[in-house]
Amino acid sequence: MNESEGLRYRGFNRPQIITDEPPEHAAKSDSTYSGRIFRLTFMALAFLLLVPVLAALLILECPIDPTYMSFQEPPLMTGALEVNLKLRQAERLFEGELVGPESIVNIGDVLYTGTADGLILKIQDGKIHNLTRIGKPPCGTREDEPTCGRPLGIRVSPNGTLLVADAYYGLYEVNPDTGEVSLILSSETPIKGRKMGFVNDLTVTRDGRKIYFTDSSSKWQRRDFTLLVMEGKDDGRLLEYDTVTKEVKVLLDGLRFPNGVQLSPNEDYVLVAETTMARIRRCYTSGLTKGGADMFAENLPGFPDNIRPSSSGGYWTVMSAIRPNPGFSTIDFVAERPWIKKIVFKLLNQETVMKLVPKYSLVLELNEDGSYRRSFHDPHGMVVAHPSEAHEHDGYLYLGSFRSPFICKLNLKDI
Repeated sequence: MNESEGLRYRGFNRPQIITDEPPEHAAKSDSTYSGRIFRLTFMALAFLLLVPVLAALLILECPIDPTYMSFQEPPLMTGALEVNLKLRQAERLFEGELVGPESIVNIGDVLYTGTADGLILKIQDGKIHNLTRIGKPPCGTREDEPTCGRPLGIRVSPNGTLLVADAYYGLYEVNPDTGEVSLILSSETPIKGRKMGFVNDLTVTRDGRKIYFTDSSSKWQRRDFTLLVMEGKDDGRLLEYDTVTKEVKVLLDGLRFPNGVQLSPNEDYVLVAETTMARIRRCYTSGLTKGGADMFAENLPGFPDNIRPSSSGGYWTVMSAIRPNPGFSTIDFVAERPWIKKIVFKLLNQETVMKLVPKYSLVLELNEDGSYRRSFHDPHGMVVAHPSEAHEHDGYLYLGSFRSPFICKLNLKDI
């Protein structure tokens, strides 16, 4: 055997390590060692991620000062509230031609609405016409909204003009033919020492003398309505404007996001949706109970927006977020835990929070006594999304939205 063969031969005879440990124990030791390495790595990564979050929670300011609120257990979705898909039978109109048609009225077969770009639109013979605007461009961003204006509630006055509540500018009268705009009441006018920060909806008596309207908050503007809801601020008001004397009275104060309003058929009371509290309150405007108030409908299955009359003698209201039962209501859960709201709004902006709220569209018809008559649903908002109002006209419901790029039309005869 030559030297090279000897080297190859010796290469295969490597020294063996002799140990008293059985093979299974050695394998277990290796496994334990690997597990320790994994845990240490995981803890290090968790620490590296957690430290910035904790630092942010300590350093960042929270834009809201949330209050503790408590809700009753939501009503069961049975009977008149039984889940269905009836809203998915609605037809989308003018999709992509307008954005955020919050409130809708009709004069004959001509529709009028106000949109997110500050315009008041006239819809006639299947075509959209720009009637006028209350604010001024530019429009389209959150920063522009206070100067652009945001027309919300809209009604037809007894003399055939349009009455418009602009969130930033106040109450206006608009000629439906010429688009001429006249100021009724500026939002800069102090009411009991407070300016109006968020003019929302309105309703008018048949003689045109009294206009009842909501100022949703003195602190938060419309563009911050998510903060208003989550903070639970109770600085909203129901107001009465006398078109003859020009006086403004506070009918109800201390409301949490007062929203839609509607006079009763006999004009002896006015309803006001208190959105944050998932209820509708009633304020008496005539008779022996004038000046008094009570609950018209409480512990609703969702958070009501505008209220409008139904042909049955009752009322339509709509909800873009519900309190499912059976199910889990996130908003009910965090209402009793203000600290969660603080953490959320330190880390996330309003738009992100809005995306986290499950979409669910609900149209609810109430009887004249506030009981449930019927409901139309669209779980996940597949067809009807972000509804703000249900306006009944000629056998159809026209559904407005505070952010969707369309109007929905639902044939009541088909459902």
